[in-house]
Amino acid sequence: MAEKIKLIDVSKCTGCRGCQLACKQWNQMPARQTENFGSYQNPPDLQWNTWMLIRFQEIMDGDKVKWLFRKDGCMHCTTAGCMKACPSGALYKTDFGTVALNQEKCIGCKECISACPFDIPRHDAKTDKIFKCDLCYSRISAGLLPACAKACPTGTISFGDKDKMLAMAQRRVAELQKEGFKDASVYGDKFVDGTHVIYVLAEKVSAYDKLPASPAISMATTLWKDILKPLSLIASGGVLAGAFLHYVLHGPKKPKQDVTDKIGGE
Repeated sequence: MAEKIKLIDVSKCTGCRGCQLACKQWNQMPARQTENFGSYQNPPDLQWNTWMLIRFQEIMDGDKVKWLFRKDGCMHCTTAGCMKACPSGALYKTDFGTVALNQEKCIGCKECISACPFDIPRHDAKTDKIFKCDLCYSRISAGLLPACAKACPTGTISFGDKDKMLAMAQRRVAELQKEGFKDASVYGDKFVDGTHVIYVLAEKVSAYDKLPASPAISMATTLWKDILKPLSLIASGGVLAGAFLHYVLHGPKKPKQDVTDKIGGE
């Protein structure tokens, strides 16, 4: 199957949170009591039962206040730190290039949380399971749009083949730059070998809350999973191979005759 990408043009977002509600409804996630913390954003952050949310910010543009909205959720990295760190195979790559999660295989170790450069997976202490967006794998497998894209009323969210979405993003950036948004850019197409959720940003990357400028898998995850773990498996295989070779050449070890006689005499 062709790789798919979800394109999010934040310049078109009105912060209606229709996508946020659609995600919760489709995935049958329960609501939780929240508290006003002085922001339009609700809940304050991603949660085990909130796989995506609209982040809200107020920034100053000269003497004017500007509102920024950004749909936040799993980026579905091509080289995914969560998959690399997962010891049980619960996180896996789909035919569309996205990263899905098999809850039955999840052991609640939380390794994926520390390995994700975008701080996305969330742990539920009650079930001891990890939760995150799977880009509506059940829907796209049936030829449907992700729930968030289906619900979006402004065209902020688009979904389609990778090449088509990347070309659309570049065209939109060119349009925004002509309209005076000199810092407009495409975000996500160059990090971690590319993500399957990309943004068209109207402002500098640094203007958006919790959006890393240069996301990368940590050295600790890479060192353990790509170097130390394979070496440990090779070493274990060497030990087993050596033991087998010794058995073939020398046979099972037997006690010396005098020791046997002594034991028998006593």
